[in-house]
Amino acid sequence: MKTFLIRSAGGIFFGAFLSTVIVYALIFFGDTPVLDSGDFVKNSMAAMAAGWLFAVSPLYFEIQSFHLIQQTLLHFLTVTLGYYPLAIYAGWLTLTLGSFLIFTAVFLVIYAVIWTGFYFHYRNEAEDMNESLDQLS
Repeated sequence: MKTFLIRSAGGIFFGAFLSTVIVYALIFFGDTPVLDSGDFVKNSMAAMAAGWLFAVSPLYFEIQSFHLIQQTLLHFLTVTLGYYPLAIYAGWLTLTLGSFLIFTAVFLVIYAVIWTGFYFHYRNEAEDMNESLDQLS
């Protein structure tokens, strides 16, 4: 429970930070001299919710009784079923076929790249620990 709460707070704070950085970028580099307060609140709340979602959903990978495929499937379903409605609510995804297909393709590519990166990172870490254990005997 402690891990869940710490990750929740970290995810919410990271979402808020990212939302603020994006707003600054829109003001300084974009053509947005005035922001609509309703849009700002909606987008910042969505960013915080997304931060929370992406911070706590990897907890599936810490459940040792699940196989990697089960962990991955549960994680993928959680982030997909959580992120798509959030993206639609915030206006990051419009409900047109083209937009949906492009969003899905980008989502899948990013998910696959991040998943693969973590897989190889932890595999290398396990190999290093095994080598260290072999040197002890």
